[in-house]
Amino acid sequence: MGAPWTLFLTWLSNQTIEHAVARSYKFNMKSIAVYCGSSAGTNPNYIAQAQALGAAMVAQGLTLVYGGGRVGLMGTIADAVLAQGGQVIGVIPDFLDARELAHKGCTELHVVKSMHERKLMMADRADGFIAMPGGYGTLEELFEVLTWGQLGLHQKPVALLNVDGYYDHLLLALDRMRDDYLLRAENRAQLLQSADPLDVLAQMAAYKPVQLEKWLTPPTT
Repeated sequence: MGAPWTLFLTWLSNQTIEHAVARSYKFNMKSIAVYCGSSAGTNPNYIAQAQALGAAMVAQGLTLVYGGGRVGLMGTIADAVLAQGGQVIGVIPDFLDARELAHKGCTELHVVKSMHERKLMMADRADGFIAMPGGYGTLEELFEVLTWGQLGLHQKPVALLNVDGYYDHLLLALDRMRDDYLLRAENRAQLLQSADPLDVLAQMAAYKPVQLEKWLTPPTT
């Protein structure tokens, strides 16, 4: 059994549903993991909204947890938080640090051995999750934390900052999953979304997790 799988099993053993339920009654969001592109993209509003989200987080006393990079939207939001005097926790695998891609200005910079360890540490250090525009890595991270929430491994809010409709087609695909009874309506509602950073943070602060007792079964006629 490889080290990443062992790390996951160790983390999983500590995340019982009972523990998650107990935490939900005293939920106090102090940190948010932001998933976003290591490129900036072609739309200048992606950069503007990353800066706006960073400023809004600092204004609300929220620590940024992110992938530790200095480039793209990742670097933009880290710089925005630091410029406002906020706290930034970066988590980056050693092979990316070796390429000099790590943001050395982070309040805390953790260099880990693998992508798996990176995601586990980010999930552990964050009280909520936001996905901004990004590529495969952003989507993978987003759906992993959504799945963990669906399985009752955490009860933290998960949201999209849907800048200029970037995720509109993804949201339609999720609606299709729900409509075809491959996804519970309650689990579809797990994913919060807004185009406005302040609204995203407000939805996350007000989030009430739902406990489901059994798997989805299609209606019978």
